[in-house]
Amino acid sequence: MLDYLIAAMSPLNILLALLGVAAGTIIGSIPGLTATMAVAVLVPVTFAMSPDSALILLGAIYTGAIYGGAYAAILLNTPGTPSAIGTTFDGYPMAKKGDGDLAVSVACLSSLVGGIVGALALLLLAPPLAEAALAFGPVEYFWLAVFGLSLIAALSTGDFLKGLIGAGLGILIAMIGISETSAEVRFTFGSNTLLGGIETVSALIGLYCVPVLMELVARPERHLEQPEQSRGFRLPEAVAIMLREKINLLRSSVIGTLVGALPGAGGSIAGLVAYSEARRTGRGEPAYGQGNPGGIVATESANNATVGGGFIPTLVLGIPGTPPDAVILGALLVQGVRTGPTLFSEGSSIVYTFIFGLFLATLLMLPVGLLIGRFAYRAIVQAPKAGLVPVVAFMTVIGSFAIRNSLADVGVMVVLGMIGWLATRRGFSVSPIVLGLILGRIAEEAFVQSWTIGDAMGNVAGQFFGRPLSMAIIALTLLSFIYPFMPRIRQIVTRKTPLEIAERVTASPAAIARDLVGIGVMAAVAATALVQCASLNPEAAVFPRTISIAMLVFCGLAALNAVVTRHVVEDRSDGSTPRRLGVPLAMAVGVMLVPVLGFACAGIVMGLALMVCAEHERRSARSWALLAGGVAAIILAFTLGFREILSVPLPGGRLF
Repeated sequence: MLDYLIAAMSPLNILLALLGVAAGTIIGSIPGLTATMAVAVLVPVTFAMSPDSALILLGAIYTGAIYGGAYAAILLNTPGTPSAIGTTFDGYPMAKKGDGDLAVSVACLSSLVGGIVGALALLLLAPPLAEAALAFGPVEYFWLAVFGLSLIAALSTGDFLKGLIGAGLGILIAMIGISETSAEVRFTFGSNTLLGGIETVSALIGLYCVPVLMELVARPERHLEQPEQSRGFRLPEAVAIMLREKINLLRSSVIGTLVGALPGAGGSIAGLVAYSEARRTGRGEPAYGQGNPGGIVATESANNATVGGGFIPTLVLGIPGTPPDAVILGALLVQGVRTGPTLFSEGSSIVYTFIFGLFLATLLMLPVGLLIGRFAYRAIVQAPKAGLVPVVAFMTVIGSFAIRNSLADVGVMVVLGMIGWLATRRGFSVSPIVLGLILGRIAEEAFVQSWTIGDAMGNVAGQFFGRPLSMAIIALTLLSFIYPFMPRIRQIVTRKTPLEIAERVTASPAAIARDLVGIGVMAAVAATALVQCASLNPEAAVFPRTISIAMLVFCGLAALNAVVTRHVVEDRSDGSTPRRLGVPLAMAVGVMLVPVLGFACAGIVMGLALMVCAEHERRSARSWALLAGGVAAIILAFTLGFREILSVPLPGGRLF
């Protein structure tokens, strides 16, 4: 083993690990550029390298990209990568309170520990964990997806029924396009644009980022609270949080390793499951979802542990554990390396050198992550709102386009952003919608496979409820659903009026009417989907039909609850509505101008319009010129970087 460690510590491998972590962190921090894309874009660089050095570079890129997603999640409330969804729940509230620097340091340390735990599992437990992963069949994947959806109970304690309705909407959005189980076209309403389905990352950017931009421009206040003086990395405070959250840290790292070892599961599920468990058992103030650093610890340690966990089935079985692993597996095959059970014996020099290199990359993530995080925090805090909004908006547009090289995806992102903002105003949290969107296809595919197997065996119920591993996941799911409501249940049993019910303000008739309209729109969506299901074959219809019926039931209960209790959850925050609506309008116009003016020029036009929307103070002509020049320069730099460095085929126009 010492020889492999020395080989991993060669100057070349150290340099590759450092460059890989830095490149992955920067790419992962840009909304829309996932870890998969970061690895795929840089794979050609490895073809001239030895297999162990190539693996170290790709593993370092993967590690950095997973961590890099935390920057946008904390500072912009937009997950840079899907695995950072849970980081937004508490990271952005911390940043709003002026603790964004502390949140970034906590994320970095959590990622470090999670990465080390995942790499240790790869080093010591690869064969047995790979065998355990094979014990998961379709029904276990279905219940694992349901377990992830159980987080709705924790995220929607203000209005649980609206959380369930939102999750149903997210699942139905995930059903759009060609069914993966029967290859039948669903819910496209004749549009060729929707045949490929809703791209998940573009949808996440729209649902999370566009509403944030709309709220940023609505009021003159600063987007993040600026500290009075520089406080450095705040490492002592971050280390103290890690020690206080040590059980959460280790549990989440183990969850990330185990979920990563399940082929196809990935960091998004690992982060959500870990967050759900952390919130279920968490104590102290502030509450989870309101800026508790324990939420960052859970998500970031879990999603980075999936890096090592995902390599377990990839190297031992030749089955990619996560999407980036599939790209790395392809790169290894190009180099003539055959993964499988014999790799650890016949190719031990490659495997163990890579594992020690993964440890090296994880350790290098600490200085690199802290330095880049410090720069990102200062830049975003100090940037004027009129400069930040157009730059972030352009990043979301170019990031959404780069995933599938499709302007249609950018249009869908803007539309979903408007839907997310409207849903939030009516009390439907975006997070349950996103959970349904991510877990919908996973749940459907596993559900249909399990249902088909059970139907063929003549025992559907036994297929879903008769396997020991499934029963264990079901028990955890029930516990996760019920636990957030235990205080209220305890008060009901003791015949005490819950404090939050006693303090409720009776809603006005107008507020109840608005609530019923919002619920009615959701019911109309479910009814439309149910009607569409009538023309589908049984395999394509069974899951969306079930979700549609459940949504209608929940909508009925929510409407009844609003009328009977006269309690309404909605967002009535002040601000300029015309400025808010200017954000999606400017983005939509920018997208439409791309074929005419080219990507960069259309982006500059969009940026100038957003500058006007975001600026609330008087500026001199010179100040406007300097700000516009800076925004245009950044947009041009991003365009050239994507086109020349990342080789994204951005459409050209008459100008640029």
